[in-house]
Amino acid sequence: MTSTAAEPSLWRNRDFVTLWSGQVVSTLGARTSATAMPLLVLATTGSPADAGLVGAAGTLPFLVAYLPAGPLVDQYNRHRILLTSEILAGLALSTVPIALWLGLLTVAQLIVVAFVQGLCFVFFSVAETAALPRIVPAALLPAAVAQNEARSRGAALAGGPLGGLLFGIDRALPFLADAISYAAASVALLYLRKDLQSKTTVPSEPLWQATLTGLRWIWRHPLIRTAVLLITATNLVFQAFVLTVVVLAQRHGATPGAVGTMLGIYAGGGLAGALVAGRAHRCFTPKMVIIGVNWIWAALLPLFLLTTDPLQIGVIGAATSFLGPVWNVVIFSYTALLVPDEILGRVTSAAMTLAWGVMPIGSLGAGLLLTAAGPDGAVLALTAVMVVTAVAATISPAVRHAPPLSAPKEAV
Repeated sequence: MTSTAAEPSLWRNRDFVTLWSGQVVSTLGARTSATAMPLLVLATTGSPADAGLVGAAGTLPFLVAYLPAGPLVDQYNRHRILLTSEILAGLALSTVPIALWLGLLTVAQLIVVAFVQGLCFVFFSVAETAALPRIVPAALLPAAVAQNEARSRGAALAGGPLGGLLFGIDRALPFLADAISYAAASVALLYLRKDLQSKTTVPSEPLWQATLTGLRWIWRHPLIRTAVLLITATNLVFQAFVLTVVVLAQRHGATPGAVGTMLGIYAGGGLAGALVAGRAHRCFTPKMVIIGVNWIWAALLPLFLLTTDPLQIGVIGAATSFLGPVWNVVIFSYTALLVPDEILGRVTSAAMTLAWGVMPIGSLGAGLLLTAAGPDGAVLALTAVMVVTAVAATISPAVRHAPPLSAPKEAV
């Protein structure tokens, strides 16, 4: 890796700017089609069950593909995996407007398209995370993670309204735009110059054994193990909370437009947090971030019960999402800095399987909680889970003795 002195600014790193810019376009396109997909299913079949089935197909790869993706990313050309993922996702999305124009669209096709898009996202995200330390020097890694957070949060903020607008003009437009965005990102990837592979030769081993390598490394490293479990718990809470605040707002008479505005404010907090996360994490020790953010979340969640105004609910949600990027910068920077490069893909995939695999469970749990206890009861139950998570972070010896982010990678 080059020294910080050789590359004093992240934005002077040509390869990072190239990758980041292409992914701004691609991520915005993906958010646009993600907004339009349930609208298309409902407009085509009128069935919420079909919409749920298509949505489940898109998240299924989080459960089944992350573990095998890690070994494959470590063993094969990361640049080629990045490029192939974008091309395949773009080709899958391009079939949707074609089928619409020909009058041949079916729910089965949308299920396949959603699954392929989710699968490509899994492989791309693991390969990008593993390649990032090869693209930027260690000193700039937290800033790079923060900019990737801003990319994702900004796309979430803009993609929803854009998807709805394009769908209102023509049902095919959001999916055509997404296919074009994948093509643009693929072109950007062709201009990456740095070698994205680890300099250490990865030993050949069966895929099933390689998938366990990441899990074993996480289990043997107390800090990473604790961090992954904390992320898993918070993802579970906040995946459930999205549906909960929507139902809470509707229970108090919020219109669909007001709910949309509320969720936009919610997403805006995450974007604001991402814009400051690259610098903010330097003002606090990792221990302060990991413990403090969880306690602030635990304190913020009950505030949702104190208002009936959807705009105020959105502001409270924005406060919770503002903290997320700082938390993510610390955790993902730790992973990239502490995990040996030759197994970074496997460790990343194992961590993401645990952290992202709970999202369908969070959605299901929210539905059960809302049915059994109503939105107020759901808020209280999720707050209790958040308090337990904060206590666990506080008493963890690994968190209390967390090293600085500048610590070198440790040997396995």
